Amino acid sequence: METSGGIRASLAGRYASALFDLARDERQIEAVSQSLSKLKAALAESADLKALVSSPLVGRQAAAQALAATAGTLGLDQTTSNFIAVLARNGRLSQLGNTIRIFETLAAEHRGESTAEVVSARPLDDSQIAALKAQLGARVGRDIRIDARVDPTILGGLVVRLGSQMIDASIRTKLNSLATAMKG
Repeated sequence: METSGGIRASLAGRYASALFDLARDERQIEAVSQSLSKLKAALAESADLKALVSSPLVGRQAAAQALAATAGTLGLDQTTSNFIAVLARNGRLSQLGNTIRIFETLAAEHRGESTAEVVSARPLDDSQIAALKAQLGARVGRDIRIDARVDPTILGGLVVRLGSQMIDASIRTKLNSLATAMKG
């Protein structure tokens, strides 16, 4: 897998690559993936946790202690807990969200999957996700993992990013195109 250029170019990419390499060497990729999924969900649900991670006003030691307690509450594996502590000690908690996203991409590539980032105006149900996986899988010839996000500002439709390809079938984009065409 090629990680030397694009992924490792960013700070979050270097942290994610280091965590992935450690997890792979310890044969803990799935355990770390599950722990990061729990942490990602907790970040999405808790405004306090999101503020802790992004605020420069929280000291490194205080952030490390708070995240150690959070890791215990969430039941994170030891490798992930140690990694979060390293991010806190290095003052890099602001990179946590991007690091999780990049780690998920590396783990998916390791499993032979491709990750599609899907943005919709409303949450997709299981049947819609399954149909989207099947269509995208047929298009690229690999298993697809869907990373779904909700953004009401697209009004409707979907925006799908699969590798370097982007399919923008959102109503917002169609309305913008129509407005541009009407201007002449």
